Amino acid sequence: MSSNNLTIDIDTHGLITDLQKLIKIPSVSARKQNLEECAKEIVEMMKRIGIKAELLYLEREQKNSTIIPPVVYGEVKSKSNPNGKTLLFYNHYDVQPEEPIDLWDFGPFEGKIDGNLIYGRGASDDKGELVTRLKAIEYFLKNRGDVPINIKFLVEGEEEIGSNNISNYLKKYKEKFEADIVIWEFGYIDQKLKPIISLGMKGLLYVELTAQGASRDVHSSLAVLIENPAWRIVKALSTMVNEKGRILIKDWYKEVKKLSNEENKVVNSEPFDEDGFKKEYGISKFINNLKGKGVKKALICEPTCNISGLYSGYSGPGAKTITPSKAMAKIDFRLVPNMDPAVQFKRLENHLKENGFEDIKITKIHGEAAGRTELNNRYVKVIQNSANEIFGDSIISISSAGTGPMFDFIDLLKAPCISIGGTYIFSRIHSPNEYARIDLLEKTTRCMIKIIDNISISSL
Repeated sequence: MSSNNLTIDIDTHGLITDLQKLIKIPSVSARKQNLEECAKEIVEMMKRIGIKAELLYLEREQKNSTIIPPVVYGEVKSKSNPNGKTLLFYNHYDVQPEEPIDLWDFGPFEGKIDGNLIYGRGASDDKGELVTRLKAIEYFLKNRGDVPINIKFLVEGEEEIGSNNISNYLKKYKEKFEADIVIWEFGYIDQKLKPIISLGMKGLLYVELTAQGASRDVHSSLAVLIENPAWRIVKALSTMVNEKGRILIKDWYKEVKKLSNEENKVVNSEPFDEDGFKKEYGISKFINNLKGKGVKKALICEPTCNISGLYSGYSGPGAKTITPSKAMAKIDFRLVPNMDPAVQFKRLENHLKENGFEDIKITKIHGEAAGRTELNNRYVKVIQNSANEIFGDSIISISSAGTGPMFDFIDLLKAPCISIGGTYIFSRIHSPNEYARIDLLEKTTRCMIKIIDNISISSL
């Protein structure tokens, strides 16, 4: 029986307490901190619900500590429909570092509740989203004793540092992860409380540039004789983009996939609250004074070149007159479909050499291709209808502006990936005071229940 004719009563108290349990585990992948502990807690949560769960590993050290964080695998087979469709939930249990701690109003790993909000690192990204999926399955097993389709979970521990090993997991355990559709790890809710259903994610090329000067920091009076590596980095960076943000590296846009007419219509029709966005981030204008359609197209379809870190010399209080011995810059390039991170990295290397910066060392930190599900995929309408039943209305977006390993899932599992969830668009993910809205966690849980029911109906 479909839940269309039933009141969907979910365990809100259990949802909150389970989320608090996960928030209290500081599973910071950048520091390789508490990852296996968090993974084991999720396995226990799944087992209590009635989900068959285990930890999967790529390799282990002899002293029983993981080299690569384990993946949590969960599965519930439908008793009534064992040969039906299979839905795979992809989520992650790792979180961003909590710094700067002094900007938090509550402890970053307390799970403090204040009214309708629950604060803590991972509250939205991505432990809150994961708990909504778990509670949806709990609803089916408690109220119906079965799920109408087969359900699988893949919960990884390296998403916040680039999902470097997810493709290896997908290859090694491919049979376990086979599915007809993947529900992605998150989905934004806009200012009007409409869920944004995203069909793609941008790719990423993350690099580090290092310039070396003298063998040690020297007195700045010697700047007339000794080249400052900070200037080398600044000059190199200035050759990469023009004043309008256009990337100047040769052939950078060569393979960029153009939008179809239908995709252009979707992009142009997607609402975007420019004033609300500017207010939230404390800015008065966008780059190049972008407005209207240009703003949305840039977010969804444009590659980027972003300086995410610069370091050289003395940055403490007061003065210290030195010429630094080393300078470093971290750069992330967002990529769009058909851009190959390896090819783009080679183009960046060639650009530095051709512009006289062959002395600058370039290190590739991470590369990830963009992934996108087609607008006409049959599951898009099923999920949109499900969202509309719960939220009243929804928005289709052809791609998120962010990055995740979606390409690997589409490429290796041959399954469409669709993002939908309950992360309020201004929930401060990756920042101090990250929070989740409890009302949206409840609605998202109900939405997941609807999605599962409607997939089972659509495949009859």
